[in-house]
Parts: sequence; C-alpha cells; structure tokens
Amino acid sequence: MSNHLWASLFLIACALHIGCTSTNSTAGTAPQPNIIFILSDDVGWNEPSFNGGPKSITPNLGRLADEGLKLTQFYTHAVCAPTRSAFLTGRYSFRTWTDWRSEDYGKPTYLAKLGMELAVNKEGEKTRRIVGMDTGERTLAEALRDAGYTTALMGKWHLGEWLDEHLPMGQGFDHQYGHFGWGIDYTNFTIPHNAPATLAVYDWHRNQEPLYEQGYATDLIANEVVRHISAHKDHEGATGERQPFFYYVPFNAIHGPLESIPRYTDTLDKRMAALKCLDDAVGRIVGAIDQHGYGEDTLIVFANDNGGLRPDQNAPYRGTKNTTYEGGVRVPCVMRWTGKLEANTANDEMIFIADFYNTFITLGGADHEQERTVDGLDMTKTIFADAKSPRDEIIFDVAGCVRLPTIRKGDYKLMGEELYNIKEDPSETKDLAKQKPQIVAALKKRLAQAAAERPPMPRVDLLMSPAQPWVYRQKSNANVPDWVKHAVMEVRKTQPKEWAEGKTPWPQAPKDGKIIYTGDGR
Repeated sequence: MSNHLWASLFLIACALHIGCTSTNSTAGTAPQPNIIFILSDDVGWNEPSFNGGPKSITPNLGRLADEGLKLTQFYTHAVCAPTRSAFLTGRYSFRTWTDWRSEDYGKPTYLAKLGMELAVNKEGEKTRRIVGMDTGERTLAEALRDAGYTTALMGKWHLGEWLDEHLPMGQGFDHQYGHFGWGIDYTNFTIPHNAPATLAVYDWHRNQEPLYEQGYATDLIANEVVRHISAHKDHEGATGERQPFFYYVPFNAIHGPLESIPRYTDTLDKRMAALKCLDDAVGRIVGAIDQHGYGEDTLIVFANDNGGLRPDQNAPYRGTKNTTYEGGVRVPCVMRWTGKLEANTANDEMIFIADFYNTFITLGGADHEQERTVDGLDMTKTIFADAKSPRDEIIFDVAGCVRLPTIRKGDYKLMGEELYNIKEDPSETKDLAKQKPQIVAALKKRLAQAAAERPPMPRVDLLMSPAQPWVYRQKSNANVPDWVKHAVMEVRKTQPKEWAEGKTPWPQAPKDGKIIYTGDGR
C-alpha cells in the first residue's frame, strides 16, 4: 500500500474516531497514539546532523530523521517561554502575555519597556513581580488528559516558578520532574540568578517538591522518561487495552550555563559536549520506545525552542535567539511514527509551534471546542497526506512586546521596518521595504489588528518574598530542608556578590532587534 493511500485511510479512521468520541473518551479507544514531544533549548539550525552538523555529535538525531520526516519550514517564537506557551495553548504568546517571561519582571531594562520600575516587597527588598501562564488557559495536557491520556512533564517548565497555579501540575500534568525556571546549572540544579537578585536558587523537583539527586540534568531527565516508558506496561489490561501517554520532554540542554562533562572533556568543548549528551538522551528515549514495542503506537517529535545564540550556529539563516530574523525563529524539527510516516522524507510546508496543539488534539481524539481563541492550525493532512499547509501567516511579536513587531504573510516577512521575501531570500540579505511600500503598509495594518487583540496586562501586584528564596515554589520556602540550604550556600559562596554599574548576570532587553549582553549570563 502506498504512503499516500495509507495516509488517506489513516485520516479517515481518525475522522471517524473523532466524530464518535467525546472529551471523556475511554483509555481503550483507538486510534490514540502515544505522543512524546522532545524540545531542546538553544540548539542552532545547523547543529543537528540532519541539518549539516557533525554526524559524530548527533548520530541519534540523524537516525531519527532517517527513520522519519524532517520539517524544513518549522517556526517558533524567538525565545523559550513564548514558544512553550504557544505549544501548550495553541495561542500566540502575546495573547497569554508570555511574550514577557516571568524573570523579565525582575529586570530594569525590560520593565522600562512597560513603563515600570523594580518592585519593593514588604521587607524593603527590590524584588520580582510574580507572573506565570494563566491557569485559565486550556493546555494540551488538559485536553489530552480529558481524552484519556496520562500526562507527564519531564524537564524545563519556564512558565511560572512560584505559585502552584502556575506550575505543571496546575496546568494538566499528572506528573512533574525537572526545573521550573529559565536555566539551571546541570549538576547542582540551581538557577544562577533570580533577577533582580543575583544569587543562586535551588530548582530541581519531582511532583513539585524539592528533590535531592546526583548526576547531570540531561541524563537524569532521560532516566525519568525511560522509567515512565518502561513502567507503562503496568497500565495495560489483560486484553491489551492501554492508556495512551503524552510525555512532554523539554530539556534545558543546551542552554547555558554550560559545564564540563567528564565523559567528553577530552574530546569536545562545553557546547558540543552538551549537544552530544542531548543526543545520547534522545537515543535512550527512542530506544526505550522501540525496546518495549511502542514504535508503531508512538509519535515522537523532536524540535527546538528558538535559534542558537551565535549567528554561525543558525547559518544559512540570519540572526540569533531573541531576534525574529529567520535564525531566531526557524528551528530544527523531525518526527517519527513507525509505519505511519515515510522514512527519510522532508516537508517544506510552513508550520508553527502552536499547530502541534491542534494536530495532537486531532490525533488523540480530544475535543477542539474551547472558549479562548486558538491560533494553531490542524496539520494532520499536511504531515500525513502531503497536503498544502493551511497556514500562510505567522505573527511572531506585536507592539507591546520586548522584541520588534514581526509578521510573515505568504512569502514576505516584516520585522520592524525591514521587509524580506523569505521564499526568494531566506537568508534575509535584501531589505525590500522601500521597494514595496504597499506590502509594508498592509503587513503593518495586520500587525496593528493583532496588537489590538492583546488582552489587558495580568495582575502584577503579587511580589516574590523573600526576594532571594532558597528554592523555587512559594510553598517549598515555608519549610526548607537543611540539605537545600546547604546546597544553595555552597553555590552562593562561589558567586559574585555585586556587579559593576551597568552590568548584570543577565542579558539586557533587545534594542533594535539585537540582544545586548553586559555580563556573563545567558
């Protein structure tokens, strides 16, 4: 049977299933594939071997592409938290105010763009305003759980780190493992700075309680996923009926701060070693799926959250993370479903991270109906039946965001005042704004329409107190274990206690589409 014919029959089966399945569909109803969505952090476009990187560094990612489908026009937002919220809600980040990351509310140059200053808590400490993804958002985890899935978040969250309503188990996940904030030290599990405070905070948890472990974070995340895959047999009944699983696996790798990794110290620099460990982890997860016979029942997706930090990491595309040039928003993505996706193929259709929300809901037989606007589009036919993408527009950022308002419409992309034809000039070398003022005007009008749909700013009167906590999660600070205090103090002893005027351990707000670094932070 040809792939096209199989795909057509598969879509018909899905349609029949969806048409007769409610949001409370039972665990044994078919077809409901297991879904593993693996998200790396800050990997550049050309670093995986399937996009030209060294095969010796990412052989498992290369094998995943050889066994599946590579998306060549897959887009995200320009930084990690907006991408994560768009994936989980199917909504542009400006609609959820996650285009402003939680830590941005503790950074003066970011706050200035909102006409705000650093807050001061009741103890008189300069501190962060507490925000996170609104618990009223319907998440993909909630949608799939309602359809009978067991759900787990294993890795980096970055959509709120203080209040339980903003944490994974308040947003549809049955199980949580990993860290809440922007980026940890890989072996001591502390966030290096808690803007505006500059000292470390402990951030490693299982089911939202502080967890003591030894090891390298990338390896530990893979361990947790493999354990869950291995234990899933226990969910199967005597007749073979099973509860499908949705595992969201957002690695912090290869986000900084990077560390020496003993098993690769002699052969690789820190970044390549981190990438090699990420590839090892992906190989172990895919291997566990195959070992337990889940290959034909499981859709595995690997993607990255935004572009790499340096322009050379994103070549041939221009730009970096935190910019909306192609190098900041066009990212690696491959997917494998044994027997359902043709091996070693590529798809050049335009797909946005929010589209996985709709696509996974369709595949999982969940309910598409909801109150809040969804920007994602169902890509089932595009992925499985070679149909044209229904998407011809992506709104990356609008007025009121820290980055430049940016939209792609058809072949054209407007970034601030710059206009590029992405089809003819994907490396964005020729600004066409002066030559095509009518297109510029039309795209600006569309951006203004979208900006007008931004909801009011969420409440920002809740303040982090103490400003320098021992551990992330407010409730965990009420009774901090001695081992947490000891671990944090050992790290704080090594940290600078103050920074020179005008410098901070975190990047400053982008200016004119460029990232401004004044310290060592990433």
